Amino acid sequence: MLLLTFALTLLLAVLVSALAKRTILSTAVLFLAAGIALGADTTGVLDLHADTPIVGVLAQLALFAVLFTDGMRVGWADLRSAWRLPGRALGWGLPLTLVITALVAHVVAGLGWPESLLIGAILAPTDPVFASALVGNDKVPARLRHLLNVESGVNDGLALPFVIVFLAVAAGSHELPLGELAVEITLGLLIGVLIPVAAILLERSRFFAASPAYEPLNGVAIGLLVLAVAEVTHANLFLAAFAAGITVATFGPRQRAAFEHFGENIAELLKLAALLVFGALISPAFLAEISWQGWVFALLAIFLARPVALWVSFLRSGLDLREQAAAMWFGPKGFASVVYGLLVLESGIAAADVVFHLVAVTIVLSIVLHSSTDVVIARWFDDAAETPAWHGVLRRTVRAVRR
Repeated sequence: MLLLTFALTLLLAVLVSALAKRTILSTAVLFLAAGIALGADTTGVLDLHADTPIVGVLAQLALFAVLFTDGMRVGWADLRSAWRLPGRALGWGLPLTLVITALVAHVVAGLGWPESLLIGAILAPTDPVFASALVGNDKVPARLRHLLNVESGVNDGLALPFVIVFLAVAAGSHELPLGELAVEITLGLLIGVLIPVAAILLERSRFFAASPAYEPLNGVAIGLLVLAVAEVTHANLFLAAFAAGITVATFGPRQRAAFEHFGENIAELLKLAALLVFGALISPAFLAEISWQGWVFALLAIFLARPVALWVSFLRSGLDLREQAAAMWFGPKGFASVVYGLLVLESGIAAADVVFHLVAVTIVLSIVLHSSTDVVIARWFDDAAETPAWHGVLRRTVRAVRR
């Protein structure tokens, strides 16, 4: 039934995709709404629950694929040459967003400090997938697109150690697994660099060569191998994914070009499937369980936490007002927050259900708000839209008169 539902929803999304691209209609919202409408606690068509194995697996796969393709968009040289703005967003914006969200959770939602810091870490990462019209629009300044893309690709992995530490504190553990976290992060980076380099060198050797038909599958093979080795070694999957994408972009431009379009389609399919499954966990009854304080928290987490954090981060940065406003607003919560929220739910801590409810409602509101405003904000940067239609005609008329 899940496959049938996904196929029908995907067909509908394809049929309305042209309309969605130029309006506030969003395919992300379509899949989320379908999941909510067909979930176990709504109509019962999709009998999925938080502890159903496919839920966590699909969310992890989707996040891995998105990070891998995001990393492949930029090489190491690109990162080094334009790191100033992403560095501000990650060095100042990420921790400030975490702290402000935690403060709101403590004051408004009434959570204890360990749980508040935990939910701050879960909701700190951003996801440009739900702002695709902005990130993928060539008329939007390149530095803004680069900022949002790099920030979202790196902050998922950077937030994970904080999630694990605060989860351990919330569970009452007095021995924080800092050494274990360091090993996971280091292994993830090593796997993400060494495996793609080895694969690219093998293909360049005189013993091997990929045929044109199989070249797009090279990126798939590298991604799957990185995922498998990271799983076996308990490395950080998401840092491994992003590092692998960057490594391919840096050392294998031909492999990146062959994989780019194919890989983005795979990531898109996994993303939409994960949204459908996540939506199936939400229902009107689920949302009704959230107190008014929880709804206020979700709104403040979206409208206050990131905007304030990014405003502080970009003081004297050189960004103009429109670019800074777009960066402050586009902090959509996506797959990283979904995966980390599911980790909390599976942990069994006393406040797990409360934390998951707050995370879920924030993600739902974020997907609806951000994926429905990306086209509108992107038009701010459309010079053609800002230039009157008669401008070119008038200029040509003046030139003709002068002659």
